[in-house]
Amino acid sequence: MKNKKTTEEVALGIRRRVFEHSMRNNGGYLSQACSAAEQLAWLYNEALNLGEPTMPMIPPPFGGVPAPGNDDYVTGAGYNGPFEPQYDRLFIAPAHYALVAYATLIEVGRMAEEGLEMFNKDGSSVEMIGAEHSPGMEVHNGTLGIGLSTGAGLAYGRRLRGDSGEVCVFMSDGEVQEGQTWEAIQACAHHGIDNVWAIMDVNDQQCDGAMSSVMEVRDIATKMRAFGATVVEIDAHDLNAMREAKAEPHEGQPLIILAHSSPTKGMEFLQRRFPRLHYVRFKSEEERDEMNQSIAKELGIDPVQFDTH
Repeated sequence: MKNKKTTEEVALGIRRRVFEHSMRNNGGYLSQACSAAEQLAWLYNEALNLGEPTMPMIPPPFGGVPAPGNDDYVTGAGYNGPFEPQYDRLFIAPAHYALVAYATLIEVGRMAEEGLEMFNKDGSSVEMIGAEHSPGMEVHNGTLGIGLSTGAGLAYGRRLRGDSGEVCVFMSDGEVQEGQTWEAIQACAHHGIDNVWAIMDVNDQQCDGAMSSVMEVRDIATKMRAFGATVVEIDAHDLNAMREAKAEPHEGQPLIILAHSSPTKGMEFLQRRFPRLHYVRFKSEEERDEMNQSIAKELGIDPVQFDTH
């Protein structure tokens, strides 16, 4: 499935859509759209070989968990296309990037705009923290750090089956504070699982502030290489750098692209909140109005009009 928009247009659309949604809903994951827009735009628009969506454009309500008698249960992965051997598979490891992921699906024509109106509503599958039934999600990654392990396991199975499709994991740098991430890297290296690759949003942000203030992780590139990965470090907002990084040979090893990003890219007004950027909720109507005017101007759109009733 090829999108008519350029990847640059998709990235800008992601930021605009997340901004508008956050303005209308008294807050949102703005910094994740700033840091990851190019990455997710590039994955869906260029890097991944994904088939046509198998799910309806307007997401269905939450259909329950897998259980005897729930024969119609499906995950949200159908928005990324069918599970066929020639197609790639995508795991979005940081579940709190869900709003950004939904905006991406809309921008590339895989989900209808109406889907975002269901965000965080009772009975909706369009969850604030993406679950396995949420659009674009295949497994529940709410326990941060399991994404690469899950992707590696699937990649190993696909290799044994002879599938030509690869497995990609979109990650956040907070996951390197979890031991399971490092176990996944060394397991991939030990078993020669090289049909899995990851791109990590390295924005030095987590729920409680700057990562360096919570747990210092030091030189993750050097450590990842020591654990057996091929690592390429890039500017997360440089699409050509992403394209070149994906072409890096990594026979017998997982490829991990460390995409160093800015959590205020395209919305520099957010610098006023730095480093508390994980979830931006407005402190007053005056702050929301000021942010609305300033960021809309940065994004090249009109300020969001709010309901007056």
